[in-house]
Order: sequence, then structure tokens, then C-alpha cells
Amino acid sequence: MTGSPGADHAGTIRACLDAYRSGDRAAIERVLAPGLRFTSPYDDAIDRSAYFERCWPNHDRFEGHEVERIVTDGNDGAFVTYLARLKDGTSFHNTEYMTFDGEGRIATIHVYFGESYRDGIFVTKEPG
Repeated sequence: MTGSPGADHAGTIRACLDAYRSGDRAAIERVLAPGLRFTSPYDDAIDRSAYFERCWPNHDRFEGHEVERIVTDGNDGAFVTYLARLKDGTSFHNTEYMTFDGEGRIATIHVYFGESYRDGIFVTKEPG
């Protein structure tokens, strides 16, 4: 790796989001560590295999990700906040915290969901 770990991590995060949006499985496999753990409000530390089974198929719904900020901790972690735009006109904010292994690959992802919009109008989420 060249440069600071934070700069490299930001590039890895962008590569991950780009690969997800474009459906480039080979590219995303290169940036995800073999021991990946993925956590979201729907997933409790699922492994890499479960990630590709449960989450990866959703990539075809995405139009793009507009990265708003990437904040690295200077070591092995970074936060990314982005606006995701879906092909159906829905958009939403997510913040993810990622950690990285010794090879610079993403080792853990913790997803925090934000507000949603459809065609620019706030969409309320039903409780429960």
C-alpha cells in the first residue's frame, strides 16, 4: 500500500460501492476480506458467504451512491455516509462503519439506515 491507511481505505470504500452498484462481483470480492462480517438492522454479523447470498442480489436495484463523506480513524476503521439512489426513484442515506484487515480489505461492515425518499418526498417507515 502507498500513502496513508486512511487514503487507501477511502479508495477501497469507493471501489466497494462502485462494484456493488455495477454488479461487478469479481471487483467486490477483491475488496472484501475472506473473514468478512456484515451487520445491519436485518443481519447479525453474517459471514461473507451469507452476505453474497442475502445482500449481493440487491445490487441490481441501485442506480448509484453519492458519497457525502468518508472519515477514517487513521488506523483500521472508517465511516462512510452516502445517498443511495434506487432505480425505482427511492433514495436513502446510510452510514456504514468498516474495519480493514492487514491487506487493506474490508473485514467488517456495520450498516446504519437513515431516512428514505421516493421521488423527492420523505417516506415514513411503518413501526415494527
